[in-house]
Parts: sequence; structure tokens; C-alpha cells
Amino acid sequence: MTINDYKFAGKKAIVRVDFNVPLNENGQITDDTRIRGALPTLRKVLDEGGSLIIMSHMGKPKGKANPKMSLSQIVDAVSEKLGAPITFVDDCQKADAQAAALKPGEVLMLENLRFYPEEEGKPVGIDKADPAYDEAKKAMKASQKEFAKHLASYADCYINDAFGTAHRKHASTAVIADYFDADNKMLGLLMEKEVQAVDNVLSNIKRPFVAIMGGSKVSSKIGIIENLLGKVDKLILCGGMTYTFSKAHGGEIGNSIVELDKLDVALGVEEQAKKNGVELVLGSDSVCCTGYDFSTFSVKPGAEIKVFPSNAIEEGWDGLDAGPESRKKFAEAIKGAKTILWNGPAGCFECEDFTAGSRAVGEAVAKATEEGAFSLIGGGDSVACVHKFGLEDKVSYISTGGGALLEAIEGKVLPGIAAIKGE
Repeated sequence: MTINDYKFAGKKAIVRVDFNVPLNENGQITDDTRIRGALPTLRKVLDEGGSLIIMSHMGKPKGKANPKMSLSQIVDAVSEKLGAPITFVDDCQKADAQAAALKPGEVLMLENLRFYPEEEGKPVGIDKADPAYDEAKKAMKASQKEFAKHLASYADCYINDAFGTAHRKHASTAVIADYFDADNKMLGLLMEKEVQAVDNVLSNIKRPFVAIMGGSKVSSKIGIIENLLGKVDKLILCGGMTYTFSKAHGGEIGNSIVELDKLDVALGVEEQAKKNGVELVLGSDSVCCTGYDFSTFSVKPGAEIKVFPSNAIEEGWDGLDAGPESRKKFAEAIKGAKTILWNGPAGCFECEDFTAGSRAVGEAVAKATEEGAFSLIGGGDSVACVHKFGLEDKVSYISTGGGALLEAIEGKVLPGIAAIKGE
């Protein structure tokens, strides 16, 4: 069943959204991207004569109620954007009466699902090393099913529109689907767009296919890199992982971030790329600094900034961004691409002194998109770059899923999607 085929008139839909939005110290939303992303699905249900029960998590309360992570803080903002009043239920397991009384066009929002340990299905207050852990885990899984069954009892149909949590087998993202038949569970419009976007870069590939992988560590991206090496024509590796590759070849990297236990992994990536006929593009120079404060994303007073070859950085200097020659290499590699995936920045873009590498990548992606490429941007930092440089309208698709997107690219099955498709 798809959301476009379902008849919502007179039906109650329980919808899992991802309203895990950032709040400031006053509880005000600082980025409403995820809320705006869910609106088409929510409005469709209401416009067609249905009623809504909205559920989400916020933060990591670890199974305990925490006022700072209460969804009550965002009810008014969601109501305003949705254009409908919302009744808030402060206990998501005690909404039976309100759900039963729901009329077409009415909306409930349940409290943060993760205030309940059953949502994530993990035993609390017991260490994995404890001999009793396995029994506690078994008991929690049984409780998780009951928790999901209770949520399901509120509605006639279930919609999962939370791609950001699709990689989790939680009560509200996967287990709940067991309590609806195939004709009454479906992906939301946002989820369908996310799935299609991933499919465009993994299955429906138009070549040349260029992937840009940035970030600080090879270890956090190795699964994705290995999967991409069997699909892409060019792979650009940038950001902090640059220095692990430089070090693997005996280069001098000063104080730059490095994973000394992953040097063989870096060499293995290069060997696999060669074997697969993939053009591996690594930066050749770096913008470096003698005093960068990683906690405040700022250059310390009196610090120097200078460009070094990426394999000849002097002691006392940190490599923090792609240098001018690297930026040219990256832009040239992206030029003419027909499918582009960008995950991870080319440097410490949070500081204006080190934005040039990520900006060059973003502008090259935007240019290729203008010339007909499909570009998928995923991962919090890459998305932040796109917004910072004003390129959000110049790329094909910006994913709302961080971990979920990475696991999909890695080739893993996402429980939240599999539960809907019956896989």
C-alpha cells in the first residue's frame, strides 16, 4: 500500500515522524527542517478527511521523562505550520480516550516516545556484563511488543515518515508495523522521497557517478567506502581522513588528526579502488593552523595559518581544510558527473577560515546539478554546509536521515522500511 492509494476519509492514522529538532535554551526551535519535511504527509491525511496521531522522539532521555526533551515545547510551532489545532497527550500510553474520540480533521501529539525504555527495547539499570542481562533483554523485548501493540490500538492505519530513525528497530519505527495488515501500513511522502533518492544513487545510477566522502575518520566511513567502491566511477576522499592516507605512505602530517591503527585500511581502500577501476581522488595540499580551538571552532589569538603539501605538514600544525590545489582537483573530478553523493565536509567548515574546501565542493556539486546531474546530500555536516553556503535550492535532494542514510548507502536493510514492505 502507498500513501497515494490509501483512502483516509474517516480513518485515524498514527504517524511516526522525526521531530527531533534542535532547541535553544528557551525551548525554541532553531531549525524546523524536519517539521517542514513531514507536513505534506500530515496535511494529506487531514485534507482527505482523516485524523492524526503524531508520535516522535526528541533527544536521548534514556527511558526517563525529561522536561527539556518534552515534545510539549514544539506543539504550538507544529500546529501553526500544519494549520490545525493539536491536542497534546503527556503520556503516550494513556491516549486511549482521546484517540477513540478523534474526529476527522483533529490531531493528537503524543509525548516523547523515548521517555519509555520500551521504545528502544533496551534494558535499563543493568550492565551487559551482568549474568542477568540476557533475561532482562528478553523481558524488555516482550514489553516492547506490548508497548507497540498499545500504540497501534489507537489507529486504523500506520504511516512511517521518519527516515532519520529508519535504521532503528524501535517500537514506533518497526515493531508497531506487525500490528497492521499490509493494506493499512505505508511509507509517508518524505520516506518515499528518501528511498527514491537512495535508489537513484545506488541502483538507478547515471554515469559518471562521483561520491565525495569527508569527515575526520576512515573508521566511521569504511563500510560505506567499501560499498561505494563497487558502484562509483570516482571517489573523492577529503576532510580529516586525508591525513590517515598521507601517513600510510610515510607522509609528515604535523599535529593533524590520524588513525594510526587504520593505515592498512587506507592502503586497502587504494588497492580496491585500483582493482575496481575507480579513480580515487585525494587532496594534495592543506590549509593548516598552529592554534585551532576545536571546542569553539575558532582560531586562537596569535595563531598562524599556512598552506602545506598534505604529506609534508610541519610539527605543530593542524591540517584543517583542503588547500587551493586540492580544491581544483575536487572541482575537476565533480565536473561532468551525472550522479553525485556528498557525505562529509572537506574541512572544519564551522570556522570561516576553513570553509573554502567545503564551499568548493558544494559549488562544484551545484554546478554539476545545474548541468543535469542528480545530487544527494546526506549527513548533518554536509547538510549544514549546503545551508551555510546558500546552495539548498541548487542540489537535487537533501536527506533528513543521518545514520539511516549512511546505513542505506552501506547496503544494510533498514528495519523501518523492511517492516512496511514485509521484508
